[in-house]
Amino acid sequence: MGQSVADHPPAAGSRTGHVGGHRRATARLFHLDDDGVDPVLGVHKLQEAFLNRYPDYPSGITVPAIVDIETVSVVTNDFNQIEADLSSQWGSFHRPGAPDLWPDAHRDEIDELSELIFHDVNNGVYKCGFAGSQAAYDQAFDALFARLDELSTRLETQRYLVGDTITQVDIRLWTTLARFDAVYHGHFKCNRSKLTEMPILWAYARDLWQTPGFGDTIDFPNVKAHYYEVHTGINPSGIVPGGPLVDGWATPHGCHTLSGRPFGDGTPPPLPS
Repeated sequence: MGQSVADHPPAAGSRTGHVGGHRRATARLFHLDDDGVDPVLGVHKLQEAFLNRYPDYPSGITVPAIVDIETVSVVTNDFNQIEADLSSQWGSFHRPGAPDLWPDAHRDEIDELSELIFHDVNNGVYKCGFAGSQAAYDQAFDALFARLDELSTRLETQRYLVGDTITQVDIRLWTTLARFDAVYHGHFKCNRSKLTEMPILWAYARDLWQTPGFGDTIDFPNVKAHYYEVHTGINPSGIVPGGPLVDGWATPHGCHTLSGRPFGDGTPPPLPS
């Protein structure tokens, strides 16, 4: 069974389409590909793969998703299981020198911390942005920044969250930090502090940004277009803000003074094509 991974860094030998930020309700368009068509599946919208599997599929069209090429049907959009499977079950598709993001020696600690980060940070910003009451917002807001403060303390004396190499839990935190000032601070009302006002997390995020495979995969205009154009319930005008400036991401971070080997015994990924 052939599979395509939508909106996820590809393993060596896999083929992917590029789901962009312009979602047109719940469709998830492939507008970043030539002629707006996924080069593997031959469809314009990821929604088509969901409907091929479940014709009456009632929920949102989310990424990442694994799609069977032969039937053009979604296999799973369970991001947590996809992460685990790509690390543990898809080894034959990994490029030579790919780092071990889920090392056995730290797996329990990685899983435990990942769960906390998901609930309070990754999902926490959404809990703030889509809170239906002041009480729900306050609870999510407090949990978000309490967790960020705790992570700042953790990173005072170590370069990465677990062990001395980049692991899955760093990637999980990175996805939210990278979007924090551009989206979550204003759009989702997560405004106690900007990322740039949290010195340790800002240095940590810049360290990752300047590491191959992180900053070179971020498209800020596309990120902002998705959130500000799609979430009409909290941004009915659809106006996309011009800022913030992104120059600071390339400034020195000082994290090299902490011990750590970004890719462990592996090697950096090639630059995106």
